[in-house]
Amino acid sequence: MKIVFAGTPEFAREALTALHAAGFEIPLVLTQPDRPAGRGMKLQASPVKQFALDHGIAVAQPPSLKLDGKHAEAAQAAQATLQAVQADLMVVAAYGLILPKWALTLPRLGCLNIHGSLLPRWRGAAPIHRAIEAGDAETGITIMQMDEGLDTGDMLLMEREPIRPEDTTATLHDRLARLGGRMIVEALELAACGGLQPVPQPSEGVTYAHKIDKAEAAIDWALPASQIARRVRAFDPFPGTTFQLAGETIKLWAASVLPASGTPGQVLHAHGDSLVVACGEQSLALHTLQRPGGKRIAARDFLQSQGGDLPARLG
Repeated sequence: MKIVFAGTPEFAREALTALHAAGFEIPLVLTQPDRPAGRGMKLQASPVKQFALDHGIAVAQPPSLKLDGKHAEAAQAAQATLQAVQADLMVVAAYGLILPKWALTLPRLGCLNIHGSLLPRWRGAAPIHRAIEAGDAETGITIMQMDEGLDTGDMLLMEREPIRPEDTTATLHDRLARLGGRMIVEALELAACGGLQPVPQPSEGVTYAHKIDKAEAAIDWALPASQIARRVRAFDPFPGTTFQLAGETIKLWAASVLPASGTPGQVLHAHGDSLVVACGEQSLALHTLQRPGGKRIAARDFLQSQGGDLPARLG
């Protein structure tokens, strides 16, 4: 079976690695254009592109696949490249570009998507973050036949994954990426012998995982401590959660809920290795923090660096 693979970040690289190791023919990879990254803001290839180049796979990086608009010429070139490949199927994982109808229907068997949730819950861009933020007990991977909707296509395979109490988006992402790689290999093996059974998504239980906005990072101490703690885990590694201290934006990377209460934002305890802040309900023990330009440090080290000088309330 001849496959075109479309994906960009590490989540997608895991799937591409699994497909390559399973021996599928992959003549072409689609990935997003190189982006500036790091302190020097130098152009950096995506993890998928890096893997493709390391393994001699051709790469196309159109900024868009829409055949009209300012990137029409690049899209038309990509269309011609895909037509020349004559792939049986396209596998899509966190590609980041919308696939128009021509791209969805060009491969003989259409396009399969590796989605990081139990559809129809958490359709959209940030399913792993939103599942943790919402306090879901489990999530998983859905292999889906793509259509023109936003993650609305028929389900082909689904497997569940528990969300552990200590999970961050980083840790859960890695488990789901490995699961997605294993499942897409299974799906293509089934597709090769006509063994996939499409199941329409139910109309009940639809939720949308909207893209994470940096503005969501700021902590609102008036929220329940449990909600803030989930957001801390959901926003690790990006964008982190933040609060204001003496004109600095401090990032909070680990916290736990305590039963103590007080005025939201009030510093209830700041001694030894314990920094406790009151929330709208209960309070939050802050465990791992980071100053601008610094490293993540434990609360004890943070308090020592402050010299015991903390305001009565955090911003």
